[in-house]
Amino acid sequence: MTIPAAKVAKNKDRAKKRGQIGNCPDPSRILEHDPKIRIDVLDRLRNTSVVSAAQFDKDLLVELGKLSAYLQLRKYPVRKALEDKIMAAAFFEPSTRTRLSFESAMLSVGGKTISVADAKTTGVAKGESLRDIGQMFNSYADVVVVRHTEQSAIAELSEYLRIPLINGGNGSDEHPTQALADWYALLKWRPEIAFDEIPEKFRLNIGIIGTPGNMRTVKSFLTLALLFHKNINHITIFSEMADPLGDDMRELCDNSPIGINFSRDLQGSLEYLDVIYMNAIAFLGDGYRFYSEDFQLSAESKLKDDTVILHPLARSDELAVDLDDTQHNLYFNQADGAVWMRQALLLSIFDRVRNSVPDDLLI
Repeated sequence: MTIPAAKVAKNKDRAKKRGQIGNCPDPSRILEHDPKIRIDVLDRLRNTSVVSAAQFDKDLLVELGKLSAYLQLRKYPVRKALEDKIMAAAFFEPSTRTRLSFESAMLSVGGKTISVADAKTTGVAKGESLRDIGQMFNSYADVVVVRHTEQSAIAELSEYLRIPLINGGNGSDEHPTQALADWYALLKWRPEIAFDEIPEKFRLNIGIIGTPGNMRTVKSFLTLALLFHKNINHITIFSEMADPLGDDMRELCDNSPIGINFSRDLQGSLEYLDVIYMNAIAFLGDGYRFYSEDFQLSAESKLKDDTVILHPLARSDELAVDLDDTQHNLYFNQADGAVWMRQALLLSIFDRVRNSVPDDLLI
């Protein structure tokens, strides 16, 4: 479904005034369909850990998106909403966007943060178990965001943990809040995919560059994509690997209501893709592996005029900078929106949505 040219131009003008680059859809577009927030749906997150994208259904994702839109539009003051709360950002693996956006989100709603920025500065360097570190977090913070190179880290930290834990990326397993940010960007760009059953010719064809079996962002994105099966026509996974799914995702995809196929020919498939989700960096346990030039995109790529590109960043040569100042670039907006989505998540976990949004907007 094509967005009117006048609306696209208006959004571009607003974005330029804010110094933004690329495709910057207006958050209020989500609210045009249904401005009221279903508080009973968000209540499901109260005092809850977020460890997997599989915890979310479409209703919960949409209500978080609507709350994020209100926060991004700065409709209501939230600067003191979590003034009595402390978040521990425990990052045992390097991070830029995830760590900073969580800390920014917490500070923006009045909370405080304490940080682990390097595993070498913790007791882990002396052989301390993650289980015991989890016990200590109970005394130091009200919520902990964890990133770690090992898949098992979330389970180990949780063994003695009594406060909510948010998975900020565990090895090659999952990155659920990245997927929430990904779909927030897509809902702003095309909100009708969540609210209506759109005609078949307007349903999305999504291309995913990466391997859900060992790329946590890809796995979580694909998990949430399946929630919108009524409005996604097809998903193609582009990968160099013979088995890009792995055991974890194969059953989910085998039972998917969306047609899913696999290809190595990205360049020959661009003409029918509406959304391209790319992540060309895979962590394989002993280091990072990058995809070949066959999976690279640039302004010379034969993309449809209205195709949008998502990328969790950091990027390398797979995503050329000459795409940055085009309407294909939804990846900067994706990164920008992560702050608002993580604010919405924190407010929901601490049951402070009622303190942040007027009663007449809650149902």
